[in-house]
Amino acid sequence: MATTAAPTASDASLASVTLDVDDLETARRFYREFGVDAYVRLRASEAPSTGFRGFTLALTVSGPATVDGFVAAAVAGGATVLKPAAKSLWGYGGVVQAPDGTIWKIATSAKKDTGPATREIDEVVLLLGVEDVKATRQFYVGRGLAVAKSFGGKYTEFATGGGPVKLALYKRRALAKDLGVPADGTGSHRIALGSGADAFTDPDGFAWETAAPPVTAQA
Repeated sequence: MATTAAPTASDASLASVTLDVDDLETARRFYREFGVDAYVRLRASEAPSTGFRGFTLALTVSGPATVDGFVAAAVAGGATVLKPAAKSLWGYGGVVQAPDGTIWKIATSAKKDTGPATREIDEVVLLLGVEDVKATRQFYVGRGLAVAKSFGGKYTEFATGGGPVKLALYKRRALAKDLGVPADGTGSHRIALGSGADAFTDPDGFAWETAAPPVTAQA
């Protein structure tokens, strides 16, 4: 009798991030202007969603001036500032919400600029807000993902497997607090995660799909 092999880390790792948006053309314009269109896919959806959707996408950049540039581009495209860019214990950063409702955090560990502002992104991380980091980590390990960093029940980061976006887990309420929004929310997360493995849904309701081949450009 044939058996089904368990997914490997490369099969199961995050290959794509698809955002469900109400207005596809507006979202396409926004993400081009914001400068992150290479990292996300978009599709039209009117799935009900209220409050915090349980995740954020975080950009790591080189310095404060670059943070300011990305925040300004987001605002010019129609984003709302949730937390103005400011210095913190860990560096410098701010939080914006795109017109489609997706929350983006732009940050740097540098507190001073060592060069001019750029439009370069060092890293993009998808942070899933979960109820139990340890339990969800074990779930994903069972699905074939490899842990890159883990800090007990507070934070877990998975190996990328070559994808453009890194996947991490964070406590839902702690994530909402960091973003400056209430933790409550209902309905769709409005996001789908793609991998080379079969489709599944994780313990917090985040849906994974078998990733389609990448497209070179969005019309």
